[in-house]
Amino acid sequence: MPDISYIPNVFRSGFALDDIKWVTWDEPGRTGVEHHVLWAPDEEAGERSVGLLLRFPPGAHGDFHEHLGHELMLVLDGVLDHSDGISYVKGDLVVEGPGTEHQMSSRTGCTVLAIRTRPAEARTPQKPLRPVGVSAAP
Repeated sequence: MPDISYIPNVFRSGFALDDIKWVTWDEPGRTGVEHHVLWAPDEEAGERSVGLLLRFPPGAHGDFHEHLGHELMLVLDGVLDHSDGISYVKGDLVVEGPGTEHQMSSRTGCTVLAIRTRPAEARTPQKPLRPVGVSAAP
């Protein structure tokens, strides 16, 4: 029988989702981000995608990276800040294609469903980025 996971009411506050295991994402360039793996790549089966719940406490940020495949991000709670200056709020769905580069952060805190079809690779920004924790210009 296939493996089935169930998380009730994933749209409640991400900081109230205490019935799942959160792990600090310890990787260079990341600060404070926690994750819960829904599924992980399985090289033996040829599966390269990953599904994650991400939790950004206020001021947390990911690393700057490039996507080698598509990434889908659904903001479940709070505000997710993109390094290009756009902020996404609860209910916003963002899909970025291969070759896109960004750093995600949250000045207020947020919880996000993230699905990647292929891995991402750390990069060095070639242009100025929106500073982490700074809101976009009005």
